[in-house]
Amino acid sequence: MAEITATMVKELREKSGAPMMDCKKALTEANGNLEEAMVVLRKRGIATAAKKASRATSEGVVTSYIHAGGKIGVLLEVNCESDFVARTAEFQELVHDIAMHIAAVDPRYVRKEDVTAADLEKEKDIYRAQAAATGKPAPVIEKIVEGKMGKFYEEVCLLEQPFIKEQSVSISQLIAAVIGKLGENISVRRFARFKVGEPTETIAITKPAPADEKAE
Repeated sequence: MAEITATMVKELREKSGAPMMDCKKALTEANGNLEEAMVVLRKRGIATAAKKASRATSEGVVTSYIHAGGKIGVLLEVNCESDFVARTAEFQELVHDIAMHIAAVDPRYVRKEDVTAADLEKEKDIYRAQAAATGKPAPVIEKIVEGKMGKFYEEVCLLEQPFIKEQSVSISQLIAAVIGKLGENISVRRFARFKVGEPTETIAITKPAPADEKAE
């Protein structure tokens, strides 16, 4: 078992933003390996986020982000459970990072569940045609199509995209890590992206949960 020094804990805290004790526990579990300890912290954040996913988020902020000398602008609403958390530096930094990511990457939807049926079928038809051209049988074609849909979601859905500042982390994982630190559910409600010269803007809104899900 590797000795966990104060320097190691400090380095992990600076890199992850997690509390000192969480960093020490993660390093102990990872036998002193910094990168593996980061993975441990992310998994814990995701687990915490899953437990809190059903909790209502009625507070939060609307922020704006202007990029490229005023050529690209983003309006973004991110919600949390309390006004106290909405004012924290961690939450504000998260919102800023997400807005910056949207400006750079231009996602079309917030979540996979928000993708329209028409867009899904359009993409699947393209993938089916490509796979069919190789002469593969129908069952294999459908497996290929399903495999390629993961890449499609990654390209168009904000939460599935690799974070522009750290490609090994998705936006959903980035949010989960902050949920783990702050102890409240956090959700992206909607965003709009405008670019000078573009004929249309990108507007994405999270679909409301069905009534039975809200009641749980």
